[in-house]
Amino acid sequence: MRDSDEELHVHEIRNPAKVFSVISASFHRTFVLWIQTLSINPSAEIKAQTKLNSPSANSTNKLVFGFEAMDDTVDWSELPIDLWPKIGKSLENHMDVVRFRSVCESCRSSIPLSLPNSPSFPMQIPQPMNQFKDTFLSQATVFVIEPSLGASNLEPLAPSSKGWLIKVEESKNQSLTLLSPISDRKTLYPHGTSSPMLWNLLDYRVIELCKSYTIHRRLSASVSKVVFFPNSPWIEVEDSVACCIFLEGKLGFMKHGDEKWSLVDDKNFFYDDVIVFKSQFYVTDKWGTISWVDTSSLKLVQFSPPLCGFGNKKHLVESCGSLYVVDRFYERKPPRRRNYVADRDAAVDYFKVYKLDEEWGTWVDVKNLGDRAFVLGKSCSFSVSAKDITGYQENCIYFTDIFDVRAYNLEDRSIVTIDFDPCIDKSMCSHSSWLRIG
Repeated sequence: MRDSDEELHVHEIRNPAKVFSVISASFHRTFVLWIQTLSINPSAEIKAQTKLNSPSANSTNKLVFGFEAMDDTVDWSELPIDLWPKIGKSLENHMDVVRFRSVCESCRSSIPLSLPNSPSFPMQIPQPMNQFKDTFLSQATVFVIEPSLGASNLEPLAPSSKGWLIKVEESKNQSLTLLSPISDRKTLYPHGTSSPMLWNLLDYRVIELCKSYTIHRRLSASVSKVVFFPNSPWIEVEDSVACCIFLEGKLGFMKHGDEKWSLVDDKNFFYDDVIVFKSQFYVTDKWGTISWVDTSSLKLVQFSPPLCGFGNKKHLVESCGSLYVVDRFYERKPPRRRNYVADRDAAVDYFKVYKLDEEWGTWVDVKNLGDRAFVLGKSCSFSVSAKDITGYQENCIYFTDIFDVRAYNLEDRSIVTIDFDPCIDKSMCSHSSWLRIG
């Protein structure tokens, strides 16, 4: 963003869909409201202009919309009042809703933070294996934290434009907990505490990458992976469902309000992973056959041919809109617990990566991830652009095994142990300008 006037052109305005992005620096610095689609004359071209004003008692940051087709200029605060809810309710995650509501009074009053009965966590659910009441589904969110342009008080914390990867677990009655995106362990702050950190969101762009879910229970673990969908501020919790992989390799399914989990395909006990991909539950078994779950009939629909990979465990990863299978190979045959091998029980020898060609229904052997890095987290797997994230290297796979957190280079097949979580650079913990120990 330049210090001079900023001009944003948005063409082909259609239905109110993915509408909104806000970049903010401070009260006296420029912010941009980016509206991609509006229910206005499709032939109109919107120009959003922001002016950077010097901080003074009378200064204001002003966003102006000029409609070229109508040859008119309208202050953004004078947009039709019925337009604001359409914009706000197109936002699918909580952080975007918070940022939208913080823009101005009109935005804040146009939408609530969420529907009264939207999903909230921890959420009480049936115990997957035994009928105990004290079982809860918790939610954590992986964020990319990027310094906003012009955030002068971040030096020398942010000498470059790279961001950081963090994972935050949410709770109704407790402060947010910072977790490792790889191992899910609580991240310790200076002085060995787990106190919350506070930072000014006006100095950062907070981008939601993905969500993960964990089942907390009194007894020992019985589930290796659980996913939950849909989940947004505008979804009633009664419309949400969950899918899980039991340690035995069975596939479980639960609608909100069910008293117990149901089995999907009780003939196959060798499922390895489940994710949400293109608004559907997708699962893979140990042979690399991918199927999606028909939630109305609880039937599996085969989506891919068998991969026939000979690895010990398959991971599903979505990257740039495509579906990948990462095949994990152990150094030696590990002990199995009811058809399940815990990551901490064996050492990884190497990985192989395959991409599904959806058009031809074939598997492509991937030799290079480009600038991407894959993270095989304990509760979710995802990919990031390594060039944009501090501490991550391109063409690498980050994972946990018997040696804790490690990184595998797909090019030279080398493995290195990570002595700190790359999500948190140690330099970040030494700047009181944004971090506070409470």
